[in-house]
Amino acid sequence: MDKLSHALRGLLPRSLRMRLLVFLLAAIVLAGAVQGALAYRSALDEADALFDYHMQQTALALRSGLPVDAQGLGPGLDPEDENHEFIVQVWTNEGLRIFESAVGAALPQIAVLGFTNVQARGGTYRVFSMQTRSQVIQVAQNMAVRQGMARSLALRTLAPLAFMAPLLVLAVWWGVSRSLAPVERVRRQLAQRQADDLSPVSDAQLPDEVQPLVSELNLLFERVQRAFEAQEHFVADAAHELRSPLAALRLQLQGLQRAGDDAARAAAIERLSAGIDRATRLVEQLLTLARQEASSTATEPVDLRAIAQLALADVAPAAQARSMDVGLLDSEAATVPVIVRGSAEALRMLVRNLLDNAIKYTPPGGQVDVQVGTDHGRALLTVEDSGPGIAPEHRERVMQRFVRDTADGAPGSGLGLAIVQAIAQRHGAAVALDRSPRLGGLQVALRFG
Repeated sequence: MDKLSHALRGLLPRSLRMRLLVFLLAAIVLAGAVQGALAYRSALDEADALFDYHMQQTALALRSGLPVDAQGLGPGLDPEDENHEFIVQVWTNEGLRIFESAVGAALPQIAVLGFTNVQARGGTYRVFSMQTRSQVIQVAQNMAVRQGMARSLALRTLAPLAFMAPLLVLAVWWGVSRSLAPVERVRRQLAQRQADDLSPVSDAQLPDEVQPLVSELNLLFERVQRAFEAQEHFVADAAHELRSPLAALRLQLQGLQRAGDDAARAAAIERLSAGIDRATRLVEQLLTLARQEASSTATEPVDLRAIAQLALADVAPAAQARSMDVGLLDSEAATVPVIVRGSAEALRMLVRNLLDNAIKYTPPGGQVDVQVGTDHGRALLTVEDSGPGIAPEHRERVMQRFVRDTADGAPGSGLGLAIVQAIAQRHGAAVALDRSPRLGGLQVALRFG
């Protein structure tokens, strides 16, 4: 059955217009054939009933009797004008034929009154018999002639149908072509576009079935346009930001080459190693940001509290190196999972970047706390630190790429919060920066959908 369906689908044209025309024209032909057959049969039945009616009326008109001559011919009949297709006979009640419409056209007397079919004269006759008080009247018609006339009448009833069928085909072709004209217009617009033209496609006068497709196509163009713009900005910013670390590495390499003793050489190697670490970290963050801005969001259920615990484990070595108190604040509902939908790995990276920033900008011996809960039914994650915080006028700006607020000289590339913002947007979350009322430093609040 599947092979048959596949074979039938293979026989159909791939063009939507041709498919519609094939189906509609096939339906028209089938409906016309059925209607024609029914009309033809109905016309035959009506013609048959009409001929029977005429035979009956002819017999009724002869009820008063006819004068006949000695040969039984009706008055005024010329033998050359005799018609054997329609025969009238009159019999007496004693069985004597007293009238026939043509010489030699006599049919046997029928004892059955009403309509009957009789085999006579090498063919079939339709006979109507009626009895009066003194006579039996018979009217007969040759069935071959009768059926020929009936077919002729039936075929004439099909003439309007045969005339209208081509007009209906033309109307269907015109209607399908005109209905699909907007689709063809969209196809021409797309075919004439340049590769970098991502402007919306006009959806004016499109059918309701096609308009959602064009709307989704325009949304796709918009997403691709944003991705292209983000890529262009990313490449430009990355080229600008990588120039300084690479120049610093070159200078540090030159310092290593000019080192005159082992102590100077060791110091130069340490500086070069630190520069390589910073460049490596910058490249890693650039690649992470590019992946987050280009990838789609998974929709698996994720426990936000478990994600926070994993991120805390990731930054524990850095926190211990700076003698900082970093941990997850417990609450009464600490054992209740806080479920959000998204990518577990991306959310872990988000929390880890928030903790990295807090540890980096908080003085040694400071405190960083993470808290997970709900606010009005929405998942909420906050990261607070006891560092210097960010001035209110700079909070919106530091969410951009390569923008840093490092008055205390802490190292960084300005990508941590940009990565946080990119991941948050993918998960439908809002990032808000504020002053921590408890620790006095920065508070980052992440509220989900």
